[in-house]
Amino acid sequence: MSRQAKLVRSRVVLASLVGASCLLFPRNSPAQVGTWRTHSHDAHHTAVSSVAAQPLSTIHWHVPVDLDPPTGEILIHYGSPLVTAANTVIVPVKTGTNSFRVEALDGATGKGLWAQNTGYQAPSDEFLPGLGSTLFGDQLFLPDLGGGVLVRTDPDSATGVVTHLYFYGQKNYQADPEIYDQNVQINTPLTTDTNGNLFFGFLVLGSTPIGLQSGLARIAPDGTGTWVSAAAISGDSTITNIAMSCAPALSNDGSTLYVAVVNENVGDGYLVAVNSTTLAAVNHVLLLDPASGLDADVIDESSATPTVGPDGDVYFGVLENPFGSHNDRGWMLHFNSDLSIQKIPGSFGWDDTPSIVDASLVSSYQGTSKYLLMTKYNNYAGIGTGNGHNRIAILDPNATENDPVIPATKVMNEVITKLGVTPDPNYPNYPGAVREWCINTAAVDPFTKAVIANSEDGKVYRWDLTTNTLSERIRLSAGIGEAYTPTLIGSDGTVYAINGAVLSAVGK
Repeated sequence: MSRQAKLVRSRVVLASLVGASCLLFPRNSPAQVGTWRTHSHDAHHTAVSSVAAQPLSTIHWHVPVDLDPPTGEILIHYGSPLVTAANTVIVPVKTGTNSFRVEALDGATGKGLWAQNTGYQAPSDEFLPGLGSTLFGDQLFLPDLGGGVLVRTDPDSATGVVTHLYFYGQKNYQADPEIYDQNVQINTPLTTDTNGNLFFGFLVLGSTPIGLQSGLARIAPDGTGTWVSAAAISGDSTITNIAMSCAPALSNDGSTLYVAVVNENVGDGYLVAVNSTTLAAVNHVLLLDPASGLDADVIDESSATPTVGPDGDVYFGVLENPFGSHNDRGWMLHFNSDLSIQKIPGSFGWDDTPSIVDASLVSSYQGTSKYLLMTKYNNYAGIGTGNGHNRIAILDPNATENDPVIPATKVMNEVITKLGVTPDPNYPNYPGAVREWCINTAAVDPFTKAVIANSEDGKVYRWDLTTNTLSERIRLSAGIGEAYTPTLIGSDGTVYAINGAVLSAVGK
């Protein structure tokens, strides 16, 4: 598929440059129950819903997330919709070649409540990054032009106050707005902690009067901003920026922030841990391919973000090196909370944020881990030895098996997997090849013991973890090749999935 061909070209360019108990997840205060407030649900990126998903019976309404979609494959990472506790759906919408707004819709009816334009422009990339907003209390935070953040109060109301925040200071921005508008871009989704502190990565494309360098920003609830360069927190002067589309993740106690950094010139990078108050470096670890021992690739086309498990372990997906040696599956790297110990990797990591699954949800599981990981598990036809048998998987992060592609490498044990449904006509020479699972983050429903996952065959599925069956499905589109998209569950249990540049609201 042409998306894979683009990845091959990218690698060549890089080379040439050189219902169950939810006790494991006590993370939602009563005011936040039902809220899907950032990419992959929360600041730890668990993707665990706090309400039960409705049956996948009917499309209640749908709305475009792109008013200027490309023809053919869609190489755009659309930003995750958000849902408030009062069931307002916040939808990032691409309005032109590189322009954006958000629309607030009534979750029950799809009726528009309000819209807010933003000056945000996505950084230049082969897979255009999306607009990644976040909710905190009665405030919505949106990326804006010049590395600024728009704050819109009362997202459930048709009227609200809009203000601006600048991590480098409003006075600095007002002194030279054209310089900052041209040279500073937010390049990750926004993340907020439980106190309302805001975190994100940013790019600096040219000189600024205060000497900004690409890095990590923090804005406190009182508007005070601080920043640190990506090179400084990695301890490596060759590092150029925070990884594209890598939403920062917080430790369970909120004291540590995790994000990936990259050397854009060669594609290698680190996972870093910083103090969430001061942004001082805590630790960093070079991201390595567990099979080859070479620097893993952290490329702009990925939207992988760190996930923090209930025990504090940190997971982050990378692309393999040499490219194709693992069938374009990449690896899900796994570390302890201070990044001092590398643990068992997972056998898929490319462009994926793993979701947390309480072990009690999987009836067949007989191991000792308290939680498992749900990941995409594609095996791309035409890349390395890939056969097109594209799956989703539940993995045990603490048990091993031989890797299915490179048996000499130990990886997380497969607890259950599920093969995709629809044959892929693009690969007639690969028997059993099926359309890809099309998620960069799935949604976990612990109440019905299920995972909600989207597919490039144009359908969204309920994966029943007690029977290991795709127990429900509904067609959203005719099917299309596209950059991976997020799936989520709203405050009334409505399921939201993006397919073919359209967001559909699905329920009973």
